[in-house]
Amino acid sequence: MEPVVVDGENLTLEAIERVALQGTRAVLSDAARPGILASRRVVEQALADNRKVYGVTTGLGHLSEVRINETQSALLQNNMVRSHSAGVGEEYPAETCRAMMLLRANTLAKGYSGVRMCIIESLLSLLNAGITPIIPQQGSVGASGDLVPLAHMALLLTGQGEARRDGQHLDGMAALKAAHLAPIVLGPKETLALVNGTQAMAAVGTLTLLKAERLARIADIAGAFSLEALRGTAAAFDERIHRVRPVPGQVAVAENMRRLLAGSAIAAPATNPRIQDAYSLRCIPQVHGAVREILGFVRRMLEIEVNAATDNPLIFADDGDVISGGNFHGEPIAVSMDFLAIGLTELGNISDRRTARLIDPHLSGLPSSLSEHAALGCSFGILQIVTASLASENRALAHPASVDNIPTAANQEDHVSMGPIAARKARDIAKNLQNVLAIECLCAAQGVDFVGVDTCGVGTRRAHQIVRSQVPWLNDDRARIFHDDIAAVAALLEDGRLLEGVENAVGALG
Repeated sequence: MEPVVVDGENLTLEAIERVALQGTRAVLSDAARPGILASRRVVEQALADNRKVYGVTTGLGHLSEVRINETQSALLQNNMVRSHSAGVGEEYPAETCRAMMLLRANTLAKGYSGVRMCIIESLLSLLNAGITPIIPQQGSVGASGDLVPLAHMALLLTGQGEARRDGQHLDGMAALKAAHLAPIVLGPKETLALVNGTQAMAAVGTLTLLKAERLARIADIAGAFSLEALRGTAAAFDERIHRVRPVPGQVAVAENMRRLLAGSAIAAPATNPRIQDAYSLRCIPQVHGAVREILGFVRRMLEIEVNAATDNPLIFADDGDVISGGNFHGEPIAVSMDFLAIGLTELGNISDRRTARLIDPHLSGLPSSLSEHAALGCSFGILQIVTASLASENRALAHPASVDNIPTAANQEDHVSMGPIAARKARDIAKNLQNVLAIECLCAAQGVDFVGVDTCGVGTRRAHQIVRSQVPWLNDDRARIFHDDIAAVAALLEDGRLLEGVENAVGALG
């Protein structure tokens, strides 16, 4: 696989995922090197001229008016990376740390941060050696950027802190040795350039968005699956309906439903006597489509953020200027993640309602709790209790983090984004949604077995085949451990087998 080129300008979300999840190598672009060198020369000249530059010849935060000399500036860098390594809680997964390292290297490669080349090269060397820092998840308010998690990342470059390789923990010096690196003594501006940015929240956000985009397409499959099991009609997906309310996401989902249900003897309006279905079926394009619009907004924000200069101050080498600003503020990511959390919660809400219909014989026309042996405790009814629990948890998690504000740094940082919290909540909602959709697919497959899979549409038939490759039909009086069935179907969603298999049958879903 071709390496991902880091130049500060052209990093894609998909490339981040390849590096984070698949271990694709990342290399610094030769074209980026002159800009990196030029910005470093500006920092060195500012020191030589004893110019007043935030974090270089001054203290930090509310101490920004306190002047320091060159010796103190060097001491500040190494003191700051140690003191800011104050995270608590569970560790970030290795893939998130890999994304964080790549994003930080990409930001520094833009040439506005004033770091030496060795900083970027060392980050990429660790990444390519499969070594990631141990970074606690809690402790960042998202302005001035992700100070705490990024400090833990920077600490590793100095041979301090802890790291992970192949699931094994290493101390900082051992990790550098494994990557054939020497510890770096951070110079003026370099710690600030490493820790002052949005890369922790952007890393979580990027991986969450890509998962969410896949789950949105899977939600369409699950919806079609349930509609067939419930003997619903495809009339509501008629292209003419969506032409007169042309929300792009809604139009795309309606087209997906038509393709998934193509060839169905159950859902075809010409043979289905039902005039209209319940909202959770009839309004799939409107609800799922609105979430597609959210996904598009979040993608646009992240595509800008992952190629942005987000530290402070920024070095403009062409003019020799060093300017303090606020690009470290995580508000664009914070509100995007809160928006994403709401959208994913809605996909879970409507999926739960479809599952509830599947197990209710008064609404489904199917055996009670999808089992002819329900009276013996052998039924799917418990699964809707699980989806209700997950949907409720998601509603709690969807409360926006970005509307909160607790000033920090002696009120110098008097408005913060809480972006890392928003990103982690969206990530957790996506995990819950995956299980909600897995349960819907599991129940819909059982329902389709009662109505006849051969009468279903091409997409539903393929989805049924994939689910049944892992989980057999429950057709006797002996109960199964549903935890195992849910995990098996969730794995089909996680690794892409369900989505890829259905798309191979109906074409790529919009």
